[in-house]
Amino acid sequence: MERREIDELVILDIAATPNNRGPRFEEVGALCENLFMPVTVGGGVRSIADIRRLLASGADKVAICTAAVEIPNLISDAAMKFGSQAVVVSIDANSSGQAKTHCGSRDAGFTAIDLSLESERLGAGEILLNSVDRDGTLDGYDIDLIRKVADAVDIPVIACGGCGSYEHIAEVLYSTKAHAVGVGAAFQFLEITPKGAARYLHEQGFQVRL
Repeated sequence: MERREIDELVILDIAATPNNRGPRFEEVGALCENLFMPVTVGGGVRSIADIRRLLASGADKVAICTAAVEIPNLISDAAMKFGSQAVVVSIDANSSGQAKTHCGSRDAGFTAIDLSLESERLGAGEILLNSVDRDGTLDGYDIDLIRKVADAVDIPVIACGGCGSYEHIAEVLYSTKAHAVGVGAAFQFLEITPKGAARYLHEQGFQVRL
């Protein structure tokens, strides 16, 4: 991915929490050792010790998902110890705007907006917002969900879930206050590339790094 010139790599171990497992520290260390771009790592993070070890392994930021709901003080403690710039709250939400935990399998008891606001208050530096109903569909981002969350908070929101074309990327950046987009399956299985996305956005008038 670094050779394809993406701006940042986000690695989420979605099987960690459902299987009651912590982060794969050794694998993260081996991966980050040879990378020279920012890396965000999440999955199974439940303690300051987990965050410290992931940062020591080479991660630039750590994403907290289920623990943001179950252990909210982890956000504030991490922001105090490592700085808000290192703390990303990853929010899975369905099309109704309800936040989910455990890889989208359980209701969090909050809306995505409420969880985003609380995460910001506790010191999170970014929100990684993933539409679980759009994830992997290649049908486009959940514009309504992303717009509402990005309008509600002042910290950056990264839009994820559903990208299937360059047009989808431009649409979400044009229609919402999202600061960035996450692209997964489209870069893996379709003939679109990070370079192509940057060129397309540049042609549409967006300020991007070429």
